[in-house]
Amino acid sequence: MKQPESTKRWWALAALGTAVLTLGFDMTIMNVALPTLATELQAGTDALQWMVNAYVLVLAGLTLACGVLGDRYGRKRLIMLGLLLFGLASALAAWADSAGVVIAARALMGVGGAILMPIAFAVVAVLFAPHERGRAVSLLVMGLGVGIPLGPIIGGWLLEHFWWGSIFLINVPMALLGLVAVALLLPESRDPAPPRPDVPGGLLSMLGLVAMVYGLIEAPGRGWGNPVVLGALAAGVALLVVFVRWERRTAQPMIDLRLFGQAQFLWGSLAGVLVTFGLLGLLFAVPQYLQLVNGFDAFGTGLRLLPMIGGLVVGAPLGEKLAARAAYRTPVSTGLLLVAAGLGVGAGTDVGTSYPFVATWLAVVGLGTGMALSPAMAAVLGALPPERSGSGTAITMTLRQAGGALGVAVLGSLLAQGYTDRLDVTGLPGPAAEAARDNIAGALAVAERLNLPALAASAESAYVHGMTLVLIATLAIALLGAALTAVLLPGRPATARADAPATRGTA
Repeated sequence: MKQPESTKRWWALAALGTAVLTLGFDMTIMNVALPTLATELQAGTDALQWMVNAYVLVLAGLTLACGVLGDRYGRKRLIMLGLLLFGLASALAAWADSAGVVIAARALMGVGGAILMPIAFAVVAVLFAPHERGRAVSLLVMGLGVGIPLGPIIGGWLLEHFWWGSIFLINVPMALLGLVAVALLLPESRDPAPPRPDVPGGLLSMLGLVAMVYGLIEAPGRGWGNPVVLGALAAGVALLVVFVRWERRTAQPMIDLRLFGQAQFLWGSLAGVLVTFGLLGLLFAVPQYLQLVNGFDAFGTGLRLLPMIGGLVVGAPLGEKLAARAAYRTPVSTGLLLVAAGLGVGAGTDVGTSYPFVATWLAVVGLGTGMALSPAMAAVLGALPPERSGSGTAITMTLRQAGGALGVAVLGSLLAQGYTDRLDVTGLPGPAAEAARDNIAGALAVAERLNLPALAASAESAYVHGMTLVLIATLAIALLGAALTAVLLPGRPATARADAPATRGTA
């Protein structure tokens, strides 16, 4: 496909950036609104959890299939459909009168997000020549990365000034703006010779991913030994094994598994998974520390995540420049080392630690995240022929979604276990002790109701202990990722060769 003129390409990228920014903050904006939704919609704990998880579950389950559809039916057309679904679902959620409607709307938003996320990155491979691609990817990564910690800030401000539906309604003008911009600025692109639809592969991948991510979502609450969790995880793994076997044998597979034989694609994807694992796990633990231990409100907590956003904004273009001058492995491994260094400093955080100390290590973690994530995604795109960019980026985006769900599940369980082990509930009556063990918010509520400052102090200290375990575990994963990418990620940026694997043929 002939590339459009330079100015139009960058304006088209700005339209895509607006879309992924919205997707980013919508992953976390719900967290600060849950108490309000519980009151306004008389929603119980299960309903609140599904308001958050319906979006994540559908997004993870459909991303792979939607990326393939973009290659076949046209990426511009699919992006516009995704924006339309996302905007309509947001309006439905904003004016919902029950928890069930909000959950259904959030699931529909997940469908829109599953269409938008892989195809937005896939379009970059078509719009931009190799020498510009790194910069374009860094801008998209910045939009998505900044959006995730921006969610609590936007949500907190909206809840202070407007009604709860505003956290969804803000998506509508963003989606309309994106629709107009994409319609006017983005050229159509698709695979000129797409394989026939792989319906069995699509169903197997969707069902397997939904089952696996559902198990990961339910694990922290139900426990890893719960039959529902074990059954979902086992079913997910079994279905994905069958999916891989099917893709290896069918004449025209949905995805080309030979891509994983390319070191550039494999280790670029893995680096993105590791960074997402740590980032979402960190954003699960730190806001609760700022809000429940340090006493900041929802908006104040969001504002205090700004140093991480600043680090991302600086790190993404820096990683792109380093990749262009040196190698993919240089900024990716350096970024992961910076993440590990920031987490190592953060492990020294205590109940009475001043905010400037916390802001410093959050900024370092953000810097390393941006530096690693941008060239890792550029490495993935560089390994793909443009006509297969949708299916290829869908693979790595699906892995990142699964990695994020795994990060929240594993690190959330580690946080809960560390908190429970250190909490002192000696002398408390049974129901009060159970509420205190459940989470720090419950413990602080019991302490206030029964006038037990010692319990509050114990809960705060126990939570910090659990958070420290999370930071140390994430540090170890970042160090492992830095070592692996330093050795195994190819050195120099390279464009996809003419003989690069395509989705046709036996995988």
